[in-house]
Amino acid sequence: MVERKGTVDLRQDRAHSARIYDYFLGGKDNYPADREAAAKIEQAIPSVRGVARDNRAFMVRAMRHLGDLGVRQYLDIGTGIPTEPNLHQVVQESAPDARVVYVDNDPIVLAHARALLIGTAEGVTQYVQSDLTDPARILSAPAVRETLDFAEPVALSLIALCHFVPGDRIYDIVDTLLAPLPSGSYLVMTHLTTDFDPAMVEGTVRAYRASGIEMEARDYEGVSHFFRDMELLEPGIVAIDTWYPEGEQSRAAGVTELPTGAPRPPAAGYAAVGRKK
Repeated sequence: MVERKGTVDLRQDRAHSARIYDYFLGGKDNYPADREAAAKIEQAIPSVRGVARDNRAFMVRAMRHLGDLGVRQYLDIGTGIPTEPNLHQVVQESAPDARVVYVDNDPIVLAHARALLIGTAEGVTQYVQSDLTDPARILSAPAVRETLDFAEPVALSLIALCHFVPGDRIYDIVDTLLAPLPSGSYLVMTHLTTDFDPAMVEGTVRAYRASGIEMEARDYEGVSHFFRDMELLEPGIVAIDTWYPEGEQSRAAGVTELPTGAPRPPAAGYAAVGRKK
């Protein structure tokens, strides 16, 4: 089930973070406004395409690990334009019965939602058009209530998303999303930070804001606050490209990396997975 309301306005004249991300990943579903914003961002952080790939590769590693831990339900907010491997493809590869609900506020993601809904016969994939800043609407959406059983653990995925909500209200939003999830559920996150390369990330924030997209990078303390009541999985809150559940040596196996010929970029964000107590 895909929730639709009236004619879809693709808002082609305004840059959107999902379409900018699609551009950095080499996708084609973006418009001049997105590419103009992307060019400004790339001036601030020349390795931004590598950063985008690192985010995607982390998603693959984290979701495979949660699948290995027995998680069978996933709520992915800020889904973005379909770019393989999609989350449901990762988790349903090892657990065909996994259930996934995607959420995004970009109407072009809605236009491509059918591609997101092609999963295994045993599993379920659904899509909701909604915004992170309205968590109550997300939780009450029929596709969420009918697909996910809140009596069983759910993995809440917020990858490269929370830095688009400035101020402290983001903590209340995430707390609201986590509140109905049972013990044993997980929070999966990447978040922009100035801790590794302040000048680069501050330039990135300015470029996004100049394109009409609000953003706030957070330091280690700010990111750790999301996980204050959770048990962090190893290796904890670390640079995105170094989050490996079996240690950095598992990088050599090659199975958790997305293909890329680009050099590894400097760290621009943190990655973490936490378990609800």
